[in-house]
Amino acid sequence: MENKSHALAAGLFVVFVTALLIALAVWLTRDTRQLRSYELAGSVNLSGLQPQANVRYQGVPVGKVTSIRLDPQARGQVLVRIAVDELAPISASTFATLGYQGVTGLAFIQLDDSEPSPGATAPLAQLADNSRIPLKPGLVSKLTDRGERVLGQLDEAAQRLNQLLSIQNQQTLVAAVGHLGQAASEIRQLTAQTRALLPELAQGTRDSLATLKAVSVRVGDSADAARTSASAFQQLTQRMAAPGGALDQLGQGTEVWVATNQSLQSVTLPRLNLVVQDVARSTRQIGELAQTLRDTPQALLLGAPAPLPGPGEPGFSAP
Repeated sequence: MENKSHALAAGLFVVFVTALLIALAVWLTRDTRQLRSYELAGSVNLSGLQPQANVRYQGVPVGKVTSIRLDPQARGQVLVRIAVDELAPISASTFATLGYQGVTGLAFIQLDDSEPSPGATAPLAQLADNSRIPLKPGLVSKLTDRGERVLGQLDEAAQRLNQLLSIQNQQTLVAAVGHLGQAASEIRQLTAQTRALLPELAQGTRDSLATLKAVSVRVGDSADAARTSASAFQQLTQRMAAPGGALDQLGQGTEVWVATNQSLQSVTLPRLNLVVQDVARSTRQIGELAQTLRDTPQALLLGAPAPLPGPGEPGFSAP
């Protein structure tokens, strides 16, 4: 019986100490700030948000989430009750978004202020008793809402890319690249030829200019010479046409030539024909003598041999 009383006392002591520790923990962790309740309303997906989640104003902790429920008066709208420090500058321009903490994925309420309009800087509680803070989609919500649209655009882009990279288009693209390479090579060759030809063109231009200049000088000299020759020819023509000039002398010489020709035809030509005949006869005799000496050289010392007897002459023998 005594053992049971000791065990009961020990159990009661443990329970008392546990309750004392719990009360101490509650007392130490109690929030002594003066809090003010606000209600957030919006058609936003609140996945990951739990009661007692943090409420931050521009990153500074200012309160907790007290409750989350659906709005019975508006389909698809959620209501979030938050308790915020009364020192937080909540005004009519304040709005709420859903944020996520680090890599843990824990959601919290982020309060921010837009550009305030005149009269929007007054505390929200002084404007109306049932004022609500708008709950707007955050970055993750916007990405989620636009994900389907982005996926559709990516699908369409992939289909267009597949059409672009079809076998026929690939062959066309390869041919176009080959043509571009050939054109680039031809352009390089043309550029090299042009660079090599430029000095020759420049030299040829300089030579042509020098030649043209020399030709111009020669043409000028030729023109001067032509003028001088024309003047001299005019003077010569005047001298030849003058009385007793070259034309008159040429006429007299022509008459003398005609008279001389008549004299040669009447007197000199018959005599000249006889002399030519004598020369031809002497030439034939000299040729016969040379042929005889070539056939019988001894005839130069012994004389010409006797001719062979002909038919009917003594000593003739038929062949």
